[in-house]
Amino acid sequence: MMSEPDLLILDEPSLGLSPLMVEEMFALITKINADGVAVLLVEQNVMQSLGVAKRAYVLEQGRFVMQGEAATLLADPQLRQAYLGM
Repeated sequence: MMSEPDLLILDEPSLGLSPLMVEEMFALITKINADGVAVLLVEQNVMQSLGVAKRAYVLEQGRFVMQGEAATLLADPQLRQAYLGM
């Protein structure tokens, strides 16, 4: 962050972290984005990711199967069943 990037790319930043550290990580990602840095987040934690994202793309076996506003995807019954077990 010292070089003041325009874009931060994160690949699975929550992998291996305790639940408390995951919460802190996503809070930090949200703050970085609010400070004006675009964030490209690749993450399997669907609930956390859609909670902080503005837009999302869902990949399944390397192919895009869904895309749209994060809040819309989070409310989508197909996504909730397939990826959240709800």
